[in-house]
Amino acid sequence: MSKNANSTSNDLEARIDLLIKRFKEQKGIIDAYIKREREWKKDKVLHRKIVAKLEKDLRKVKSE
Repeated sequence: MSKNANSTSNDLEARIDLLIKRFKEQKGIIDAYIKREREWKKDKVLHRKIVAKLEKDLRKVKSE
């Protein structure tokens, strides 16, 4: 009986370790995605500012 209970607890331990490993892998993937998304948004804002400045300069040149 104790041998069966011991193997069951070992099986549970192995499954828990596997779940924790998968969780850490998924967390890493999600963290990488979030980092890329933040960089993309930051670049998008900078590009938008540059485009707005260029449009303003273009309007000035056209009006002259």
